[in-house]
Amino acid sequence: MADLEGLLGDLAAEGDDLERLVAPLDAGRWAGPTPAEGWTIAHQIAHLAWTDRLAVVAATDADAFAGIVERAMTDPRFVEDGAAEGAREDPADLLERWRSGRREVAAALAAVPPGTRVPWLGPPMSAPSMATARLMETWAHGQDVADALGAERPPTARLRHVAHIGVRTRDFAFHNRGLRPPADEFRVALAGPDGEEWTWGPPDAAQSVTGPALDFCLLVTRRRHPADLAVTANGTDAAAWLGIAQAFAGPPGADRAPAAPVT
Repeated sequence: MADLEGLLGDLAAEGDDLERLVAPLDAGRWAGPTPAEGWTIAHQIAHLAWTDRLAVVAATDADAFAGIVERAMTDPRFVEDGAAEGAREDPADLLERWRSGRREVAAALAAVPPGTRVPWLGPPMSAPSMATARLMETWAHGQDVADALGAERPPTARLRHVAHIGVRTRDFAFHNRGLRPPADEFRVALAGPDGEEWTWGPPDAAQSVTGPALDFCLLVTRRRHPADLAVTANGTDAAAWLGIAQAFAGPPGADRAPAAPVT
């Protein structure tokens, strides 16, 4: 994977790409629905701004972040309320808050000493892993915005970071469903957007997952139903993973419905 400087550059580019979609919108479009039930475009950006703020606290004040975790454990609407509060802001103010928060995240993560683990709502992470997680979440919520606007987003090499965290969270996805993870690694081989192959796991693994990197990223961020993606599993456990894969912390939530058949 890329070093921290490279990851932060890619994180900035991912945020800039999403900003280009939302910055020109009038207030009415910000209030438009997205594929996430009950969430408008404003909710999506507010959630990113809110989680960016959490990331800054996690990277700079572990004691304060422990208090946030305690509240999150006792408040089932903690995440939803954070998005809803931000969505009520004037869109221009929300956009500026999200923009400045992205810069603060980059500065906070760049200052984390090498080898330090940053606390999070899931397991603690290194600064590079936290940057990867922020990029993944920015891309995933950006997909909801793009879908709401009917916008096409050409896949980029930054998808490798999203795919990486999707692979690394395999066991978490099983645990999150109360299931025992498979004992052996899978081979994951994905076709990147420029035609290169991205691989994880031993080449001689008994079970494997293959397909386009974009489709795999849509799968692990739960932005598309597996039936609508060209991701293929070889092996019973690998096939089970495709049905539950989840690259982000928190409960699984509702699955996206399969696309309606063309008639």
